[in-house]
Amino acid sequence: MDLKSVPTRGRTLDYAAGIYDIFEPMLMFGREGEINEQLISLLDIQDFHRILDIGCGTGVITQVVSTALNSEKGGFVTGIDAAGKMIQGARKKRESRRCKFEVAAAEDLKFEDNSFDSILSTLFFHHIQLDLKEKAFAEAFRVLKPGGKMVISDMHIPTTFFGWLISHVSRWILFQPQIGENIRGVLPSLIEEAGFEKPKIVCTYFGYISIFTTTKPISRP
Repeated sequence: MDLKSVPTRGRTLDYAAGIYDIFEPMLMFGREGEINEQLISLLDIQDFHRILDIGCGTGVITQVVSTALNSEKGGFVTGIDAAGKMIQGARKKRESRRCKFEVAAAEDLKFEDNSFDSILSTLFFHHIQLDLKEKAFAEAFRVLKPGGKMVISDMHIPTTFFGWLISHVSRWILFQPQIGENIRGVLPSLIEEAGFEKPKIVCTYFGYISIFTTTKPISRP
């Protein structure tokens, strides 16, 4: 039985679920493993941590994160995506006691406040428009524990001609103005406005994909 996608005004990728695992490594020019390793290292994972992966797709990096966790100590990672077919594929291929998947929209999480030790999101926020970005970061702030870290990998201001070309061609060919928002550089300010500490750019890949790290303050001003 197919899982139903949840209502959202953001762009979902149900249509790509069957080929996602084939094409995503190609889009990362064969460096997906390297990038994922860096993202995971930035989370400072302890084996008892509870981690949330926002916009997980078919759960590739979610499963990799789960290998650092111990379910007997309470550790697990939950991947969420609004696309039911993505979650269906993730559950079939990668679900385990320490790796869970739920159909959910990032702007309307069903988790309790302060539920997770850290949050990860890769190449998700360029699929949703500005107001949903704001709501998704507000929800991420709500469910992250004080002192918890958030790591984001997504399209940002291009730093090379190649990055500029890929970003702008993608924005127009895919009819996706949400990409235009990202490459104008909106993410850092949105993250900070949600209550997080000022995000730091760790590095940029391919001239247009940046990795941000930030933390939820122990006490909010």
